[in-house]
Amino acid sequence: MRYTPKSELDRRIAKLQERLRGSGMDGAIIIQNADLFYFAGTIQRSHLFVPTEGKPLLMVKKSLERAKEESSLDNIISLESLQEIKAVLESSGYGHFKRLGFEMDVLPANQYLLYQKLLGTVEIVDASPLIREVRMVKSPFEIEILWDTANLHHEIFALVKDNLREGMSELELSAMIAEASRRKGHSGFMRVRGFNQDLFFVHLLSGDNTVPSYFNGSAGGRGVSPAFAQGSCDKPIGRNEPVLVDYDFVFDGYMLDQSRVFCIGELPRYLAEAHGVAVGILKEMEQMAKPGVSCNELYRRALQLAESSPFAKHFLGFPEPVAFVGHGIGIELDELPVIAPGSDIPLEEGMVLALEPKFVFPGGVVGVENTYLVTAGGLKTFTVFEEDVIYV
Repeated sequence: MRYTPKSELDRRIAKLQERLRGSGMDGAIIIQNADLFYFAGTIQRSHLFVPTEGKPLLMVKKSLERAKEESSLDNIISLESLQEIKAVLESSGYGHFKRLGFEMDVLPANQYLLYQKLLGTVEIVDASPLIREVRMVKSPFEIEILWDTANLHHEIFALVKDNLREGMSELELSAMIAEASRRKGHSGFMRVRGFNQDLFFVHLLSGDNTVPSYFNGSAGGRGVSPAFAQGSCDKPIGRNEPVLVDYDFVFDGYMLDQSRVFCIGELPRYLAEAHGVAVGILKEMEQMAKPGVSCNELYRRALQLAESSPFAKHFLGFPEPVAFVGHGIGIELDELPVIAPGSDIPLEEGMVLALEPKFVFPGGVVGVENTYLVTAGGLKTFTVFEEDVIYV
């Protein structure tokens, strides 16, 4: 079990405070688990107050004992009732706020209204862009965790290659992956910031299980029922069809994203060719992606290459394509930056990106996805399993 060192938390808090000072806010209150983990090192039920100047205050409802064990912050106190939050802040030397930031992108409306009532005349504003910007660039500590995650990630794809069999169902193969992952320390779920984007960490589709779904990704899938209508179903895996394994290993709170296509037998020619185009697009993006290059430039180049192929209308989804070809990743699946049209965020050393050019047809999904570290000289690949169609 790895705890976040105090020097790391201090660095993160300082970066947020720098942005808060430039925003006109008097501080921010952080309550969402992913952000709490990042800035406090714990997800115990808490409110983390980060002032523009001075030390942060972690107010814990449950469990105070575990919060003190897991977090290296200096000021960790009990908050018996949310009704007391204003009084607790004032008694701790923090008060007279005019503007406080909250994670408005994930804060439920009823919670917002409650905080507005409890804080009285304080103006509540959105601090989520500042928080996500801080989290966008990874530290050496985070990168070390991601390299450890990469080794475990690789083992799971080797397991698929060794155990894929004709006639087994998608759910059976997904369960095999899930069991092996948990044995290796996978948390058993992954965090997604997007509203209503419930996801299982094994996104596995075979053959014609390519129906669109609510999921904001290029490949949907039927899922097990209308209550969870995306991903794997009870369809048997057949010969001569693509088996897409889009999988995230989550270790010590951080995840990597990787997709590979397996096949028992031989893929139809058009699917094999489309897969080759996807790999070619990925290689072009790898060469292009250097510090200073904008996310929009990367997306436009990928789209240009796809449109010059015979498979243009199937790029990034069919019949409903998504408008991105990559995304930041770390504690959450959908971090900044997004490789999408109009995104003028320049790549920066320390960013971690998943790039995923895919083609979706009624007969199957092909393509590839890797996770990369942006370095001064370009991209360094975390996920190195073989990228061509893997025949078993």
